[in-house]
Amino acid sequence: MDSQARGQVLAIAGVSAIVAVGIALLVARSLSGRVRRLKTLAGGLLEVGERPAEFERGDDLGALEHSLSAVANQFRTQVENLRLEAARREAILAGMAEGVLAVDTDLRVIFCNQTLLRAIGFRQGQFEGLTLLELVREPSLISLVRSVVATGERATLRFKFSADTPRTFEVQATPFAMTAGRGAISIFHDITDLERLEQVRKDFVANVSHEMRTPLAGIIGYADTLLDGALDDSANRTRFVEIIRANAVRLGSIAADLLTLSELESGLEPAESETISLLGVLDGVLLTVEGEARERDVRLIREESSDVQVSGSRLRLEQALLNLLANAIKFNRPGGEVRVRVERESDGRTAITIADTGTGIPSEDLPRIFERFYRVDKARSRQVGGTGLGLSIVKHVIERMNGSITVESQLGKGTTFRILLP
Repeated sequence: MDSQARGQVLAIAGVSAIVAVGIALLVARSLSGRVRRLKTLAGGLLEVGERPAEFERGDDLGALEHSLSAVANQFRTQVENLRLEAARREAILAGMAEGVLAVDTDLRVIFCNQTLLRAIGFRQGQFEGLTLLELVREPSLISLVRSVVATGERATLRFKFSADTPRTFEVQATPFAMTAGRGAISIFHDITDLERLEQVRKDFVANVSHEMRTPLAGIIGYADTLLDGALDDSANRTRFVEIIRANAVRLGSIAADLLTLSELESGLEPAESETISLLGVLDGVLLTVEGEARERDVRLIREESSDVQVSGSRLRLEQALLNLLANAIKFNRPGGEVRVRVERESDGRTAITIADTGTGIPSEDLPRIFERFYRVDKARSRQVGGTGLGLSIVKHVIERMNGSITVESQLGKGTTFRILLP
């Protein structure tokens, strides 16, 4: 009896154990699945986009799943907004015409846009993590940024950066807060062109003052001489008056050329569209300079060619060709010649060539001869006359007609100007 009772007890215990293990396995499997879902949900917090939550309600674990799913959705939304904002800010900074550079508290680069990288000639692929010294080897800039990071006060600096093409920058550096301390962001304004224009303006004012001072001094000097008693000097007074008149004419020429150049550069002149006969213009201009060419023993030769018509301002074109021919005669040698040729190019454009056998132009001066008041031989230029504005006017006239002008020259052999018009 006792043995039978023990057997029943053992059987019941065994069945109970099996049932308990089965229930435990079922509960463990359910919990394991829900824990895996929670783990997957937690692991996907940084992934963009919402996922439908799969959870069981009715107990604490289900409530946890529900809360975590809601937090995950909000978290993903915030991350997506932050990514969008960062991409927008990155696009704005990358598209800026100014250079942008940001460094951390250790002066390591954390951002630099392509505008600045191109300006400083940076050719390496990766710039993040480089020190400021490794990116831009400019002591004054490094000192400025270090001061901003240390003091927290904004500062400005103008410096010249020597790269493949030297540039001048005006930098504004401003501090900004970081979790690890204070960094600095710098905006680089490229003022190279502005600086060049300012220098051109200064040179222009200086040149105008110089060109006007000489004839004015002559006028005042000889006028004072006449007033001091030379009016009664019959042998010299006529010559003095002629000198005064010549200097006054020179001043008038300078003023006229300045006015013409100002009108051409301002673009305020009406756009003429009259049809111009090139041979007619050349014949008129050659007739104008014929007397001076004869005085200087220079032969004018217009090569035979068919007439070509172009559109533009006849007055301005005559002025441009007159300046070129006058220079070709003035800077020629006795017994020299000036050849003028008109021809049609294969691309349909019209070419006007003016070649002389004069002194020529040094190669180092060729790039600058179209600048205002630039003179290759200053002493001879003043001796033969002229304002120093003629070639600058020529260039503007031709460009206003959508054309181009080039020059070739050899010292002692002469100079050739070539105009191409549509």
